[in-house]
Amino acid sequence: MSTVNGGISFWYAQEGAPAPREPLPGDTTADVCVVGGGYTGLWTAYYLKKAVPFLNITVLEAKFCGYGASGRNGGWLYNGIAGRDRYASLHGHEAAVRLQQAMNATVTEVLDVCATEKIDADQHRGGVLEVALSPAQLARLKAFHAAEAAFGETDRELYGARETAERVRVAGAVGSSWTPHGARLHPVKLVQGLADAVEALGVTIHESTPVTEIRPKHAITPYGTVRAPYVLRCTEGFTASLAGQRRTWLPMNSSMIATEPLTEAQWESVGWNGRETLGDMAHAYMYAQRTADGRIALGGRGVPYRFGSKTDNDGRTQPQTIEALREILIRFFPQLAGVRIDHAWSGVLGVPRDWCATVTLDRSTGLGWAGGYVGSGVATANLAARTLRDLIQQDSGQSGPTDLTALPWVNHKVRKWEPEPLRWLGVQTMYAAFRGADRREAAGRSAETDRVAVLANRLSGR
Repeated sequence: MSTVNGGISFWYAQEGAPAPREPLPGDTTADVCVVGGGYTGLWTAYYLKKAVPFLNITVLEAKFCGYGASGRNGGWLYNGIAGRDRYASLHGHEAAVRLQQAMNATVTEVLDVCATEKIDADQHRGGVLEVALSPAQLARLKAFHAAEAAFGETDRELYGARETAERVRVAGAVGSSWTPHGARLHPVKLVQGLADAVEALGVTIHESTPVTEIRPKHAITPYGTVRAPYVLRCTEGFTASLAGQRRTWLPMNSSMIATEPLTEAQWESVGWNGRETLGDMAHAYMYAQRTADGRIALGGRGVPYRFGSKTDNDGRTQPQTIEALREILIRFFPQLAGVRIDHAWSGVLGVPRDWCATVTLDRSTGLGWAGGYVGSGVATANLAARTLRDLIQQDSGQSGPTDLTALPWVNHKVRKWEPEPLRWLGVQTMYAAFRGADRREAAGRSAETDRVAVLANRLSGR
C-alpha cells in the first residue's frame, strides 16, 4: 500500500469530505458577516449567537468549513500563544501573565463546549510533553520551563531522562517538560461538530463562496455582496488571497504524516500510555500525537513557504518532506523503522511579521480580524473568538470592557511583510539556518544554542 499524498488531510480520509452547504444566493444583509469557516470564524459565530440570539450572522467560506488549517493541523489543543514575550516587553509582565492564564483556561473551555454540544472529537486531556535530545536542547528546555513558571504555570513538571522514558520512550531523550494544559483531539471532528452546533443556533453558513475583497460593511464574493455593520476576517493562512492583504500575514507551510495503526507490541515498545501531545526543543521543531485509532500523526515544517504567498489546493506535500518527517519518526522511535506511512499532507498557518497573534476591531469601520497564531491556533482561535465577541458587544453598547478586551494582544498593530523576492529569500534562509543549527547541536556536546539560530531568530523577528 503506497502513501496517500494530499486529499486535504488524513483527518478527512477518515471522516470523508462533508456534504456541501449552499453558496451565497445573491446580495444580502446581516448584523455580522464572518469571513472564513475555520475555528476562528465558527467559534466567533458560536459565541456571538449564544450571547445575542437575535443577531443575524452569516459565515462565508471559500471551500467548506475546515478546509484550511482547522482540518489539517496536528490536533494540539494546548496553552501556547504566539508573541507572549513581546507582549510582556510592550505591556509589562503582568499583562502577559493574564494572557497566559486566559490561554490555560481556554483548553478547559474548548473541552467543556465539546461536552455541552456533544461534540466527540476524540479528545483526551493528557497534557503536552516537550522533550530535549541534546545538551543544547536541554539547556533551552530548562530555560523554557523556568519561563513558563514565571508566567504562572506552577503546575508544569520538569523530568530527567528516566522520568521522560516512563511517559514516552523517545530515543536519546535527556529530559522533558510536561504541562497539564493540553489535549489531543481529531481536528476535523471538532470543526464539523462546531459547524453543526453553529447552524443549530441559527447562524447561516454559505460554503463554496470565496470572498475576494473586504471593505467596511461589505464582504464581496462572485455570487453577491454581504452588507453588515461588522465584517470579521477570520482567514488565517489564506489571508493573502484577499485584495490588499498579500503582505499582511505570511502563509507558512506545515506538513504531516500518519502511520499505519501500530500493533500492541509496538505501542508497548513506545509507551505513550498517557496520550500526551509530543514536541521537541529543536529550532525546526516537530509535533505529534497518538491518535484514537492507534497511529502516530507527526508534523514539521517541510518546505516552509511558497513564492508569492501561494497556497496549495489539496494538501499535497513534497516527497522529500515526507521522507524528512519519516526520518524524525524513526529518530524518535528506531523500533518503528519498518512502519508504513499511510498518509501525508500539508497546510498553511498565518505568521505576522512580528510573530504575534492578534485580535482587532476597528471601531471606525466595523472591520475586525483575528489570527496570526503561528501554529498554535487550535486553542488560541477560541480565545480570539470570545474576545471578538466582547469587542463587538462593547462597540455596540451591549456591554462594557471585559477581562478579555483588556488583554495585551487586543488591537495590536504590526507592519507588513517585505515584498518579494525578499519575503521568500528571508523565510528560506531562516529555516535553512534552523535546520543547520539543529544538525550541529545534535552532533555536538555544547549546551550553548547554536549562534546561527540565535542570529536567525533576531533577524526574523521570531
